[in-house]
Amino acid sequence: MAREKKMRDPVNWRRELRLAPGYIILTLWVLFTILLLGWVLAASFSTTKDIFAGNTLKFPTGLHIENYVKAWVNSNVSQIFFNSLFYSLISCSLLIVICAPAAYTLSRFSFAANKAIQTGFVSAMGVPVVMIILPLFGLIANLDVLNHELSNRLVLIFLYVGINVPYTTIFLLTFFANLSRTFEEAAAIDGCPPAQTFWKIMLPMAQPGIITVTIFNFINIWNEYFISLIFANSDKVRPVAVGLYSMINGMKYTGDWAGMFAAVIIVFLPTFILYIFLSEKIIAGVTGGGIKG
Repeated sequence: MAREKKMRDPVNWRRELRLAPGYIILTLWVLFTILLLGWVLAASFSTTKDIFAGNTLKFPTGLHIENYVKAWVNSNVSQIFFNSLFYSLISCSLLIVICAPAAYTLSRFSFAANKAIQTGFVSAMGVPVVMIILPLFGLIANLDVLNHELSNRLVLIFLYVGINVPYTTIFLLTFFANLSRTFEEAAAIDGCPPAQTFWKIMLPMAQPGIITVTIFNFINIWNEYFISLIFANSDKVRPVAVGLYSMINGMKYTGDWAGMFAAVIIVFLPTFILYIFLSEKIIAGVTGGGIKG
């Protein structure tokens, strides 16, 4: 036993030495990210004078929690925050309702256009948004739906859903394809129709994959900038990315940099909380798609 351990040790040391550069780069990246986020957090509790004086981490005038109150109330952060929350939640829900049945059908049933549809989704994932944004804008502008708040919101949701359908469908298709067919066969023996089998049995079994792709879609829609810049016509409908950009431009006149950093932390919190509390779900969903059930 001891001899076998001695024979394995040199191999393990060689493997660790080969991985050492990767560990060093990863550690440096994590340290840089922590320091950067820590500085932004400290700046959000400081004053603009302290930030430019280099006293961000010393808090010579104390912690200024009022920066968050001013950012939330006076800088319109509450409006853009709830706009993005509304768009993200509605779009993610619609994506699951649309893509989960489509992915299940493509993974379980053979029909003439099955491969063509899958190829189309994969090809659509490679099309940059910038290539289709001008034709979309021309089409939607001719419909005259961007001048009304409600229709403008619906247009943004429609675009967020449409652009994320290919990725969501392919992700869930891979997950459904790796689920065991035993449960479906048992349900069929009991007389359960295919649609009911999907909603009551297979969809709950795909929960890890659904949670994972929903988190990815939520973060993608929450941070989306280009589409909202083109299609959001007023401050009332703009999400956080465009709203923060407007705030940064406004700093030229107000100079409230501490308030801006407080707004950044407020906007950053939802995605950070998702990663902290659902990181295990994300890992399980990503790895689960590669394991045959």
